[in-house]
Amino acid sequence: MANTTKPSPFAPKTLPLLAPLAGVRFATAQAGIRYKDRTDLMVAVMDEGTTAAGVLTQSKTASAPVLWCRKSLKNGQARILVVNSGNANAFTGMRGRAAVEETAEAAAEAVGCAPKDVYIASTGVIGEPLDAGKFKHLLADLAATAAPDAFEPAARAIMTTDTYPKLATRAARIGDTDVTINGFCKGAGMIAPDMATMLCFIFTDAAISADVLQELLDEHVKTTFNSMTVDGDTSTSDTCLLFATGAAEARGQKPVTKTKSKRLKDFSDALQDLMRDLAIQVAKDGEGISKFVTFIVEGAETEAAARRIALSCANSPILKTAIAGEDPNWGRVVMAVGKSGEAADRDQLAIWFGDSCVARSGERAAEYDEATVANYMKNPEITIRIDAGVGKASATVWTCDLTHDYVSINADYRS
Repeated sequence: MANTTKPSPFAPKTLPLLAPLAGVRFATAQAGIRYKDRTDLMVAVMDEGTTAAGVLTQSKTASAPVLWCRKSLKNGQARILVVNSGNANAFTGMRGRAAVEETAEAAAEAVGCAPKDVYIASTGVIGEPLDAGKFKHLLADLAATAAPDAFEPAARAIMTTDTYPKLATRAARIGDTDVTINGFCKGAGMIAPDMATMLCFIFTDAAISADVLQELLDEHVKTTFNSMTVDGDTSTSDTCLLFATGAAEARGQKPVTKTKSKRLKDFSDALQDLMRDLAIQVAKDGEGISKFVTFIVEGAETEAAARRIALSCANSPILKTAIAGEDPNWGRVVMAVGKSGEAADRDQLAIWFGDSCVARSGERAAEYDEATVANYMKNPEITIRIDAGVGKASATVWTCDLTHDYVSINADYRS
């Protein structure tokens, strides 16, 4: 791919430091999967007893690694995760499945586990066969040399058009025991998660059963990754995996095996906050971004309806280009609300750009001042609030604008 990616204006000046987490270790390598001299392979090795949960793309053209993870998740245990960038191993037919099976066998041998305890993810170009022979021989050494303090290198290894690695950490308590949650993800384009996000990997030292982890992940993905979009295009490879090493049990934490346990509240809140943080980081690194945009929809029939209205706005090219051009064209918001397919009362609809009400009771607000709103549009972060006028439910969605740079990046992605 031609180097057309400029650093996001929202790239953090410093990255969060993710301290080592008991029970998981990382290693990376340059395997030459698509580009020379680029770190494109990552492994995470986990201790025996690690539980796993995941949410995966609902795309009907899901990649071979996604299909593999669906099977592994039924087992709920994990020993090793293998991730490559540069090639998505999607729409690659039987050769794609064979590449996954070769990788799983080599990874299982590297850590001495069954293939069902192996998880695999790939990101990059769709439709190009992935040659597992380029990297499967590296897995044994990577597993043997994996280190606990390598979260940032691991996050960098899975990047494609990302301009910075996305990392987050949170502390929580389960009962009287302190636990940690560390996570990282990648994504900048082809982003409209549907039950998952691009590639996201979250690790905790908590002792939590697989079914409880799964319920937590299912609950929080709705208000985090599935409430974020860059361009409205759901990937073939969306994979979000959550691993619990259980190391905190040695420090006195009693394992959590019931989904309604009151001991889980602080952990659940911390997990949701970490996932929200990562989702916003992805939106702030959207390809070609110049504006970070938050859509808040209120007065909808249901939370799901509010989210669909917000996503209709966040995925509208004509609205996103207006934001890129700093044009306070609130008529395009009216359009996006109307096309969402969800209930909205045209004569009760209200819209705000920042603190300025631009439309109320189904028409332009009497106090609307275009110069004031146009000046607001010059801000790097924009909030647009909508009241659909039909209920009490609300939802928030994060996105970015649509610029010339997005077109340039994606016009020559394969070149």
